[in-house]
Amino acid sequence: MITLDPVGYSGTLTPLVSQLTQLATLDLADNYFYGIIPFSISSLVNLQSLTLRSNKFSGSVPSSITKLKLLEALDLSHNSLSGFLPSAMNWMSGLRRLDLSYNQLKGSIPKLPPNLLELALKRNSLSGPLSKSSFDGSTQLEVIELSENSFTGTLQSWFFLLPSIQQVNLANNSLTGVEISSPTAGQSDVVAVDLGFNRIEGYVPVNFAAYPLLSSLTLRYNRLRGKIPLVLAQKKSLKRLFLDGNFLIGQPPASLFGGQAPVSGSLGDNCLWGCPASSQLCLPTQKPSSICKQAYGGKPKS
Repeated sequence: MITLDPVGYSGTLTPLVSQLTQLATLDLADNYFYGIIPFSISSLVNLQSLTLRSNKFSGSVPSSITKLKLLEALDLSHNSLSGFLPSAMNWMSGLRRLDLSYNQLKGSIPKLPPNLLELALKRNSLSGPLSKSSFDGSTQLEVIELSENSFTGTLQSWFFLLPSIQQVNLANNSLTGVEISSPTAGQSDVVAVDLGFNRIEGYVPVNFAAYPLLSSLTLRYNRLRGKIPLVLAQKKSLKRLFLDGNFLIGQPPASLFGGQAPVSGSLGDNCLWGCPASSQLCLPTQKPSSICKQAYGGKPKS
């Protein structure tokens, strides 16, 4: 095991690291190492945990890293890595946690390792639609963190039907639509969904109400229209609801206010009327009527 304290170590990661073939843990996090991650890292065949987080590594994620079959945790976040993700990541059958957030990676997501529990690719330059083929076989995936990228297109219904999914963050992308199907036999572990700050059009997806454990839903600052679905507002498991920054109309359901466990969040900056001024849910104030009229090609119907 090699674990360095975060005391400002600097230098490059020598290719001679490949000689440490019995190494199970390599942790150089929170230092000032720079340069490329050597291709020879694939010689560390017994490596179970590789953490190079918060350094200054550059270049690409070496494709040879996919040969580390025993690797369970890979954290290369907060570096300056660029290029595409290795295409053979699904070879990493032991990988449970993958964090490549805060880099400069581009392209699409390749087919993921089959036993992955947590996927974090926040704040990169990944783009294109999310493909079902990338997630085929991801039966254990619980946490998906893909915010602050450039994903486009419609998030299709298969995504929220991934069998073990619990938390999803796709905020700050360029998604234009979302399709939500009711979970099979009403069974789902989805707890938190964040699709805020995209370009999603249409109505608030009513089928989110069919997810029995859903506690937090964020659809703020999209291009949603119409009314807030009553069945969603009456959902007892829902504790946080952010729908602010859209073009929603009508009077918000009374079930969102008061009660023993009122919902927190925001319905502000919409085209709603009758939102109780005394409620924090109604902040910020609604859009000017002129903007709402323009959005609906005339006076929006309540």
